[in-house]
Amino acid sequence: MANPVTAGSFELIKSIMKLSKQHYGKKTVVFSLLLLIALSGVFLQFKSTPLEYGPVTGKVEAPKEIVAILERSCFNCHSNENDLHWYEKIVPVSWLVNKDIKRAREIMNFSEWDKISRAEHIGKMWAVLNMVKADKMPLANYRILHPGSKVAESEIQTIKKYVLEITENQTAKPGNHGINYHETAGKIAASKNGVIYTDEFKKWKAISSSTLYENSMRVIYGNDIAVKAIEEENFHPWPDGAVVVKAVWEQIRNQYGEVRPGKFINAQFMVKDAARYKDTEGWGFAKFSTPELIPTGKTALFAAQSCIGCHRQLAGETGFLFSVPLKVNPKN
Repeated sequence: MANPVTAGSFELIKSIMKLSKQHYGKKTVVFSLLLLIALSGVFLQFKSTPLEYGPVTGKVEAPKEIVAILERSCFNCHSNENDLHWYEKIVPVSWLVNKDIKRAREIMNFSEWDKISRAEHIGKMWAVLNMVKADKMPLANYRILHPGSKVAESEIQTIKKYVLEITENQTAKPGNHGINYHETAGKIAASKNGVIYTDEFKKWKAISSSTLYENSMRVIYGNDIAVKAIEEENFHPWPDGAVVVKAVWEQIRNQYGEVRPGKFINAQFMVKDAARYKDTEGWGFAKFSTPELIPTGKTALFAAQSCIGCHRQLAGETGFLFSVPLKVNPKN
C-alpha cells in the first residue's frame, strides 16, 4: 500500500508545478526546480558525517616495493590514511564511500598491522595475492575513478614472490616431515565463534583437493549433508548442517619422486548455520593450526573481518565455498 505521506507530498509538488506553469511559464519552473535541487544538496552537506581517521598504530613491515603497491592500490580503503578526492567527500557520494571504507577496514587495516599475529599477517597477504590475481581488487568501480590503482601483472608476481618467501620462513622449521595423519587424534579445540574441531572429518568423503603456490597439499572433506547437496547441486544456499573441512599438509617428495603429505599445517572448517552466522553468509569459519590445533582469531568477529571477504568476492557462485567439485562448479 502506498505511503500516504509520500503520496500527499507528490500531489503537493504536482499542484505547485501546475500553478507555477500557469503563472510563471516553463522556464521559470525548470529554474526553480534546479534551484531547489541545488539548495537541497547544500542542506544535505550539513547532514554529512565526516570519515573517521584513526591513528596509525603499526605500519606494514615489508619490502619497499610491496609497501608501494599497497599504498597505491589498497590504502585508500584498507587503512586510516585515506586520500579522498573532493567529490568523494560530498553527500550522497560520501555516504557510499564511507560505508565501503568502514567495511574494508574491518576486513584488513594496514594502519593497524601491529594488532594481528605473524600468522595473520601471512594469511592477509595471501588474501591480497588471491584478490589481485583474480582481478577482484581494487574493485572495478574504484579503478574507473582511480585508474592508477590497478595492479599490473609484474606487480602481482612481485607480491607472489614475497608471499611465498614469508610463508616458507614461517613453516621452515626442523623436525620430522614424515606423514602423521593421527597427529591431532583425540584432541579438542574450539574457535571463538563456537565452531568445534572434530576428528570425525577423517571418516567423511573426500569431495575435492587443491594446492597453492607454497606447495601445500589440501584435501577437502564433506559430511553427509554437504555430500548430498553436491550430488543434487543444491548449494544456493547450502543446507543448514553442511560441514566442509579442508585439511592442509606440507607437500613433500620422497626418494622415488612421489609427492605425499608431510607435516600437518591446519584444518579449516566451514559449518553452515544460517541463523547463527548471519554476518558471514550463514557460514561459521574456523582454522585450527599445528598439531596443537591453535584456533585462528582473537574474537568471534574474526571471520567477518577476514574470511568472508575473499569468499564473497571469489566464491559467490558456489555458495561461498571454494573447491566445489568441477562437475558442479560453473567457474570450471
